[in-house]
Amino acid sequence: MKVTRYLAGAAGVALMGEGVSLLLDVRDLTDVLVWLGGAVALHDAVIAPLVLLAGLVLVRGCVRGPVRGALVVAGALTVVALPVLLRPGRTANSSVLPLDYPRNLLIAWVTVATVTALVLAVRGLARRRRPPA
Repeated sequence: MKVTRYLAGAAGVALMGEGVSLLLDVRDLTDVLVWLGGAVALHDAVIAPLVLLAGLVLVRGCVRGPVRGALVVAGALTVVALPVLLRPGRTANSSVLPLDYPRNLLIAWVTVATVTALVLAVRGLARRRRPPA
């Protein structure tokens, strides 16, 4: 377990380093700071309370954690996809946003739901296999 934790930490530090290197190439940091502030405010004021409320109201017992985790991931995916989903229309250059972003977001949501269902199924099987204490 410690090895996995160290690997995840090292990957996180490497990704943060990549983010800092990309941030150093930005000419106007004001726009970046406004975007980051908006992302933090959106997360803290909208996404987190809705996820916690949905987890409290919709789910009971041991499945609450995975469902809340899935809702957090789905919310983050949605926030990341919002700029291309809310774009004003077709651009003059068709190669700027060439993909079907609503379909791809739906695929990502289905993937999150499937992984959550698999996690819950594996947990359920593990509980059944344990001998009663």
